[in-house]
Amino acid sequence: MADIQLLDVSIRDGNQSLWGAIGFTTSQILAIAPVMDRVGFRALDFTSSTHMGVAVRTHKENPWERIRLVRAAMPNTQLQFIGTGLRFISWEGQHPDFMQIVYDRLVANGISRFVVLDPMHDVEALLESARMIRKAGATEIIAALTYTVSDVHDDSFYARLAARVAQSPHVDRAYIKDPSGLLTPERARTLIPAVRAQLGAMPLELHSHCTIGLSPLSYMAAAELGVEVLQVACGPLANGSSLPNAQRVAANLRELGHTVNIDDRALANVADYFAQLTEAENLPAGTPQEYDASFLRHQVAGGVLTTTRRQLAELGLESRFADVMREVVQVRAELGYPIMVTPFPQIVCSQALYNIIGSKRYGNVSDQVIRYVLGKFGRPTVPVDANVKDRILERPRAKELAAEPPPLPPEELRKRFAPGISDDEFLLRAAMPAEEVDAMLAAGPARRHYNPDMQPVFKLLRGLQSRPAASHIVIEKRDFRLELRSSPEREAASA
Repeated sequence: MADIQLLDVSIRDGNQSLWGAIGFTTSQILAIAPVMDRVGFRALDFTSSTHMGVAVRTHKENPWERIRLVRAAMPNTQLQFIGTGLRFISWEGQHPDFMQIVYDRLVANGISRFVVLDPMHDVEALLESARMIRKAGATEIIAALTYTVSDVHDDSFYARLAARVAQSPHVDRAYIKDPSGLLTPERARTLIPAVRAQLGAMPLELHSHCTIGLSPLSYMAAAELGVEVLQVACGPLANGSSLPNAQRVAANLRELGHTVNIDDRALANVADYFAQLTEAENLPAGTPQEYDASFLRHQVAGGVLTTTRRQLAELGLESRFADVMREVVQVRAELGYPIMVTPFPQIVCSQALYNIIGSKRYGNVSDQVIRYVLGKFGRPTVPVDANVKDRILERPRAKELAAEPPPLPPEELRKRFAPGISDDEFLLRAAMPAEEVDAMLAAGPARRHYNPDMQPVFKLLRGLQSRPAASHIVIEKRDFRLELRSSPEREAASA
């Protein structure tokens, strides 16, 4: 029996999976951060460049300030950043020197643990990111072995990746990242030993989504096979397309004889808070998923499936959905089996749709597919089908995109902005529209306090504020009565 640690993903991945990454403001995180700090999590999956962009765009909040405030509120728990290659906020590639500044500032603001992930399994690119992050002063760097099912992603494939990762002085731990929830308990019993054998003393973690209900069972198998950390979510931010429920995972592990050293009372308080927030903000709660065997074949998650169905409905072609899903499988194979995590599900499904509704396959090709074939997203796991590659790259548009200039170094980018701005502001301005950053700065510091119990009252008051002036308001609920009257002086003034 083993000592198993839990890592919580509610703030970042749970939020992204269930709430489109827009569910948390700084004040909402700060309200529960001290309690989360007492649970005993191995770390907190806290942010990514995508989430930093959402903070600016959606909430007009400074993501650097958010990191600093939560770091101060959680001094005992590492905050984790997950990155995918040489990109920051947008999917456009960035110069390596620019990314070095990104990593430097993340560490300076309070991020100590980093996940390095390459969706193409380009190990050289992954290890180069790890080197840059180590230079920035990170405490812990974790290499992602991103799991998928294909003709080439067998146990020996992942064992080779693990062997390369284990040789790097810039990687401290590895984790099997299963973003689509495809890992079955049976496959776990062959995959995990194959990876463990190559990692030596390097710790191994598991991150598997609940998309088709397999991960809670796979976690129990993983605990028996040498996985030391299981990644979980709390309360309504668990299940669905998110990760397994922390309380249930802990209970199941203990039932099997494992040790899980967490503060159960603090964990229950975290789950209760998220439940209150979910209700107050009218956000969806994750629910256990039914098993869907077809998902193992096409690997397209719910959001992209919904978009594809809607597009077919708009074209009056609802009956072609099954054809598109079969085409997804073929397109993915022809493009070298990209792992179906953003942006690749969107790229593959769009191309499959074009192939089905067009007069010929690859007759219409998006810029994203062309960029993919040109290698602008990285090197595919296996080469793109030669015939498909030739058909795509012979297009005039491919020649235009191939001639795009490389990313500018930071010293050139700085010339576009006012002199003397901080590195934090520079990085946001270089990656986002100016009006979004301007609006964030104009909004000032983020709010520090949030109480979900007060949100219905605030919503009511905002609604009343938008209506014509009233001189007499009565609010009644059970044994509660609130009566508001305008003063005679104010009524006379308004008359």
